[in-house]
Amino acid sequence: MIEIDDKIVSLDLIEKHFQCDLSQCKGQCCVEGDGGAPLSLEEIDIIEANYSVFSQFMTAEGKNAIEEQGFFTIDEDGDRVTPLINNQACAYVAYEGDIALCAIEKAFNKKLIDFQKPISCHLYPIRTKQYKEFLAVNYHQWNICKPALKKGKQTQTPMYRFLESPVKRAFGEDFYQQLKIAEEYFKQSND
Repeated sequence: MIEIDDKIVSLDLIEKHFQCDLSQCKGQCCVEGDGGAPLSLEEIDIIEANYSVFSQFMTAEGKNAIEEQGFFTIDEDGDRVTPLINNQACAYVAYEGDIALCAIEKAFNKKLIDFQKPISCHLYPIRTKQYKEFLAVNYHQWNICKPALKKGKQTQTPMYRFLESPVKRAFGEDFYQQLKIAEEYFKQSND
């Protein structure tokens, strides 16, 4: 673990190699799991305000889930999360062939909205947890991401570098630069 400002960061972000391989995993992080993706109050407002735009990319089942459950649900831990279709896929899922994607991000990529997707989705497999005195920043290990670990190892891409854009979006440029410094330090220590 390393400490950056008020964050305790797992060394996995530096030491693990990771690069999403949608051709292998098929975007299963949007389809499988034991709950929806965490959402902030601000994100819920943005999703609700942009729903009429990005819903065109959603499945009929996803739209039904929103009608029945609303734009978010509360999970067993009391957190606000994305609604699910039949307790599985995220209601905001979209498909291109057999690959699951985010309907919100599809609208963003087409420049229809200026919100990319919830930060918890953008950061994945990085997960955060707020404690009283610090924010824990950890790697969430999941079997469906094995192809990403393999591809990351082939390309020698540290997880935080693959996730540069969401890391900067969530924590800022300075935090990202501190990770680069930590990576250099650990490389030199191991030589």
